[in-house]
Amino acid sequence: MAKKRFHKRHKVALLIEMSNAYSRGILRGISAYVNEHRSWSIYIREFSRGELDLHWTRAWQGDGIIARIETPAMAKAIKNLRVPTIDVSAARLLPKLPYVETDDAAIATLGVEHLLSRGFKRLGFCGADFAWARLRRQYFQALCDEKKVDCYVCPISKNAEGLTQEQELQHIRQWIRVLPKPAGVMAAYDIRGQHVMEACRSESVLVPEEIGIVSVDNDELLCHLCNPPMTSIVPDTYRTGYVAATYLDRLMQGETIEQQTTLIRPLGIALRKSSDITAIEDPVIGQAMNYIHEHACEYMTVSDLLNLTNLSRRVFERRFKQSIGRTPHEEIMRVRIDRVKALLLETDLSLNVIATRAGFDYGSYMSYVFKNRTGLSPGVFRRQHQTSPT
Repeated sequence: MAKKRFHKRHKVALLIEMSNAYSRGILRGISAYVNEHRSWSIYIREFSRGELDLHWTRAWQGDGIIARIETPAMAKAIKNLRVPTIDVSAARLLPKLPYVETDDAAIATLGVEHLLSRGFKRLGFCGADFAWARLRRQYFQALCDEKKVDCYVCPISKNAEGLTQEQELQHIRQWIRVLPKPAGVMAAYDIRGQHVMEACRSESVLVPEEIGIVSVDNDELLCHLCNPPMTSIVPDTYRTGYVAATYLDRLMQGETIEQQTTLIRPLGIALRKSSDITAIEDPVIGQAMNYIHEHACEYMTVSDLLNLTNLSRRVFERRFKQSIGRTPHEEIMRVRIDRVKALLLETDLSLNVIATRAGFDYGSYMSYVFKNRTGLSPGVFRRQHQTSPT
């Protein structure tokens, strides 16, 4: 009788702060991998960014680490341990390590395209002095240059981490005061987005009428504490954590990881009131856009839009494309596909039910349009990205 083979239980340290939704999402992805594959003995301490006690590393004898390496002290301690490590930070303080991170170019692209789709002709960016925030700003500015859109960046002090929150808010208030309006603003992350919202309130600037705001991380509690609730880009943190755990497991089994850099694309945008407006100078097209966003999932057609105007179809479609960059039909389909994505990620509804709720006559036609626009069938999209079905 063959002896049962027992796998060694690896000791793994997770140096990932739990003070924000982004990091907790990574931890959920790691947890899912461990539950599905093999049990690890996990070492984890509660801390926030830059506040980690590293004295334990001197005596720790573990097998692997997944860490957000964002301080020189953490980088030095991890390097001295000489164990397999996966980095999940954009700081790249140990550039020879494999790292798994959010695709900041894709995040910036989503932010720019969303604000432009709401009709804003001027865009702004409010960041922070972190590597990933600087990357998002750079990509945001480059995309604005490419699209020939005026871009206004809130200058961030190099010693911003030493400022009090009131000093930070005063700095942002000064920027909001001189920012040409209306404008669409992207914040590097949700906390900074909340700061922008507070600065607008202090300066009596209307959100979203004068400034539309989109942030990043989709911390639902924080986004709904804002008034109005804040639109936020949804990073695929679950997949980030899952892939990082996969790589670490392979390293601890003695394999090598040839792919040093793995970037995880965001899932989409959670639309809330802070950007839920159409800032379009052409009042006829602005009315049409508002109608689309309210009724696109109710089997509406371009003819319904024409009934709102006294324009011929040809003139209407020409003015629409000049203002939005898409035809009315393309905009209707874009809104419907965004609705399909949300229902795939947030529910266990069947494809036929989702098709009905998103304004499609048939599930098969919805699937065809979805794959044509995203490159994935609805089923594959759901399997790849859904983290915790409702």
